[in-house]
Amino acid sequence: MTTHDLYAKDPGTPDWQVPASGAARFSWDYDDGRDRLLALYQKGKDKQWDSVRRIDWDLEVDPYDPLGTPDEALALHGTRHWSRMTERDKGELRRHYSSWQFSQFLHGEQGAMICAARIVESVPDLDAKFYSATQTMDEARHAEIYGRFLHEKIGMLYPINDNLQALLGDTLRDSRWDMPYLGMQVLIEGLALAAFGMIRDTTDKPLPKQILAYVMQDEARHVAFGRMALRDYYRQLTDAELREREEFVIEGCYLMRDRLRGTEVLENFGIPAAEAAEYTEQSEFLHLFRKLLFSRIVPCVKDIGLWGERLQRAYLDLGVFELGDSNLDLLMAQDEELAEQLDAERFAAEESARTAEVTEAIAEGTAAGS
Repeated sequence: MTTHDLYAKDPGTPDWQVPASGAARFSWDYDDGRDRLLALYQKGKDKQWDSVRRIDWDLEVDPYDPLGTPDEALALHGTRHWSRMTERDKGELRRHYSSWQFSQFLHGEQGAMICAARIVESVPDLDAKFYSATQTMDEARHAEIYGRFLHEKIGMLYPINDNLQALLGDTLRDSRWDMPYLGMQVLIEGLALAAFGMIRDTTDKPLPKQILAYVMQDEARHVAFGRMALRDYYRQLTDAELREREEFVIEGCYLMRDRLRGTEVLENFGIPAAEAAEYTEQSEFLHLFRKLLFSRIVPCVKDIGLWGERLQRAYLDLGVFELGDSNLDLLMAQDEELAEQLDAERFAAEESARTAEVTEAIAEGTAAGS
């Protein structure tokens, strides 16, 4: 079965072409470069992993409850539609929501792969090119993982959300070399990291927990890279140039907020668009979800030096201004530690099971020989 056959709604043309602009930059300066960025590049090389081997794909997943989503988290809960739904209908709704969410992760990871490749091409510094090359491989692995999860475990995909596609298009069309960093590393990756973390920390399903923990371990390095490169560069810009970047961030943050509604799912269940939007806006869970999703973006934007008055007003309007004081380094360290902890727990459990098997085999052999 082709991917096209698994889409819940027609994704349109199979290829999306974004006209490229800007220059490909070569550097003939092969000096060592910035120590902290080269250390991150070394870490990127050391931390490469194979999704086929590290993730236990034999784990079963219920496609009608892939994440253990509670009823209260579904936008239709408590509405007149919910009271008419059978348990099978509710399972189908969970399947569609999980498909929609992980499909946006998948499309975003393909966008991240293309943006990382664009950074290799356009960034002027060789040390940044080196690291971006490792990130391109990371993003390819993430797209592979999410694609496999959707194909094999859920059996359904959703097309890319219009707002995500708009932000990706704006990021890729801009000829300035720093914009793929800002659009992808700070906005899209920052928001994705927060979404991944919320699911990782709340799901009781082992396969999605593994996937998200291991992907987040990579993404923590990517955000660190974007912060380093942009913080250095933005110190050199004029006030007018900084305002242009802040305008891009403001527009992108509103697009990302609107991306989170998931009204496509409700429309697929026959609910008119306006009514679907009303239900999602009334959802207390969605309001909390939205706020937490900016927990990685706001402190990162502040850290790289974009904190003008208009941007601050936008964050006040979005209700996320206070997140600017969050400890981003601590959040990233926790992402890496949780992945290592999950590995340790998994391997300890496997070793314990193997020991039990050996002990049982020895006992059976002893009993047979006596």
